Amino acid sequence: MTQHDFFNYKLIKKCVRTKARVGIFETPHGAINTPVFMPVGTNSAVKMMTQDHLYNTNAEIILSNSYHLFLRPGHELIKKAGGLHKWMNWQKPILTDSGGFQVFSLSDLRKLNEDGVKFKDPKGGNTYFISPEISMEVQNALGADIIMAFDECAPYPCDYDKAKEAMERTHRWLFRCINSHKRKDQALFPIVQGSVYDDLRIESAKVISSVDAEGYAIGGVSVGEPRDIKNRIVDLTAPLLPENKPRYLMGVGTPEDLLDGVSRGIDMFDCVMPTRIARHGSFFTHNGRGIIKNKEFEEDFTPLVHDCECYACKNHTKAYIRHLYRVKEATASILLTIHNIHYLVKLMNDVRNSILDDRFLEFYEEKISLLMPTAKC
Repeated sequence: MTQHDFFNYKLIKKCVRTKARVGIFETPHGAINTPVFMPVGTNSAVKMMTQDHLYNTNAEIILSNSYHLFLRPGHELIKKAGGLHKWMNWQKPILTDSGGFQVFSLSDLRKLNEDGVKFKDPKGGNTYFISPEISMEVQNALGADIIMAFDECAPYPCDYDKAKEAMERTHRWLFRCINSHKRKDQALFPIVQGSVYDDLRIESAKVISSVDAEGYAIGGVSVGEPRDIKNRIVDLTAPLLPENKPRYLMGVGTPEDLLDGVSRGIDMFDCVMPTRIARHGSFFTHNGRGIIKNKEFEEDFTPLVHDCECYACKNHTKAYIRHLYRVKEATASILLTIHNIHYLVKLMNDVRNSILDDRFLEFYEEKISLLMPTAKC
């Protein structure tokens, strides 16, 4: 069996006025309808959610992080448990990040060379080493449907020479990942790097497109740069990636960023932000974010969003959830997390329907005008 026997992407429809598109990506653990948002379960659990909560949001795929699982509890233990799907009791597709972003965000705690990265665990203090080969070993043991190449994510801002060095190392490490990847039932996605420099992005897209992968990712575009720069990079890069494979924009997860990405031909998104802001009392609405602790909600006996079908909105009011949050009841964070994940999953479903119905541009402009009234579409 070849890797192509386990994976298949079918492009169903393209928007004629934007680059938005609808597709379906078949994996060993089920089909993924794209565009899709992937909730992040960093430590093999989406924070504040049980698997029942996740299934009830209609999430089709989730992400876990191999860097964190490498440190705790260790990939060998998860392998003994039967792999990540059995370990988590999640039967749908899973994607694992390589850990590159996490390692390179440690800054003063890491030492980088051509072999890989030596770093100190900020929690335990022990020193570890990850190379492209070790990243593949870890991700092969975890057994996710989609795994990511080990890359060097340049920071923002970043000078040209540093960005070029990181991009070229990412390319060299990609081929080491390919040579070390042992499982045909796992799709290995290469990652475009190049920071904010157009010529580097073009070069990187050409290099990774030369690899016959099951999908391709754009990295390094959610590291602090403003919206216009992020959109310019995606505008430039996405069309350079194969049309017959899914395109993944890494680390992007606000409603407006998802809409921007879809309009530029992106199929897959992930971000910890929806769960993180929920734990700090924020929730998505059609007009931007609400802050549940605000006094305006003290006697508000309506749901978080009037037309939302999530568990929180169908069963509780803003006044009740505000009370729970103010008395530091964990249930408040659970309910807000359920809502935020459901909101983004539903948004992507609405996006798909708008593309199929030839009305995506109108949908996009309406949503962006509500979320960002002063922004240019």
